[in-house]
Amino acid sequence: MKKLVWGILGCGDVAEVKSGPAFQKIYNSELLAVMRRNAVKAEDFAKRHNVPTWYNNAEELLKDSRINAIYIATPPSTHVELTLKAIQAGKNIYLEKPMAINAQESARIIEALNKSKSKLTVAHYRRKLPAFLKVKELLENMSIGEIRFADIQILQSPKSKLIADSDENWRIDPAISGGGYFHDLAPHQIDLMYQFFGEPEYVQGISGNQNNLYPADDIVNGIIRFKSGVQFRGIWCFNASEKDQKDECTIFGSHGSISFSFFGDKVVLNSEEHSETFDFEPLPHVQQPMIKATVDYFLGNAENPCSAEDGLAVMNIMDRFCS
Repeated sequence: MKKLVWGILGCGDVAEVKSGPAFQKIYNSELLAVMRRNAVKAEDFAKRHNVPTWYNNAEELLKDSRINAIYIATPPSTHVELTLKAIQAGKNIYLEKPMAINAQESARIIEALNKSKSKLTVAHYRRKLPAFLKVKELLENMSIGEIRFADIQILQSPKSKLIADSDENWRIDPAISGGGYFHDLAPHQIDLMYQFFGEPEYVQGISGNQNNLYPADDIVNGIIRFKSGVQFRGIWCFNASEKDQKDECTIFGSHGSISFSFFGDKVVLNSEEHSETFDFEPLPHVQQPMIKATVDYFLGNAENPCSAEDGLAVMNIMDRFCS
């Protein structure tokens, strides 16, 4: 395989700017076809993004012999079915987060993957963004000494602007998303903690639906003790007042702390030696660095930037937090 020829299943709001155009901007990568059940919207996306082929049926796209890689950007409830079909069709897969609606479905994907020649990368794209690479570098350089614990606070009002828009708000339907807004936002955040601190050895959480505005839980608390000794606590609250909205992670060490936002482009280091702020320019297509790493992996030129096993580890933590 010398070139990745992509098809997108689900050319909705995420594919519009965050990811879709990136497939056309990477060397040895071509976006050939897109699919959406609404034929008018599929054709419109294809025309606006100069994609030569469009479908309104997933099976038809998967049958296209010109395509050797699939980006699955549909809601989580369809991930296991479409991924298994893509594996059966012999395609490589870039799979949106969360990997599935729960760990059990994620394990089904891994079982099928291990019996195939297909490759799969989970789209935890923050792993490759400059701001979070800087955090990882600071931690590895022991810029704040030995790591003690990490604290995440995601406080949003019911009118939060952090949530992506869509024609139908499927994100608050547990049958489609696996949960609520927690299942939409937390995979990236938990994945970074997993990448920074390694395997967990103890995970516990509690969740609830306080506002009863929709069927899904609107508040989630979780704690983790990692095998490395680092501890974690996090809260995701989607019924806070607008004035109290917050998106913040602070990692505390024996000689200082590192703070950052998951949606910002700034990392703040406060150590006993000095304080420093690192600023980063926003990227036009935030998934492009991760897609570039995925292309390199699929072509055999690099390791997997986020394996299915990593995706399952994140799903296991999310399931425990919401138990």
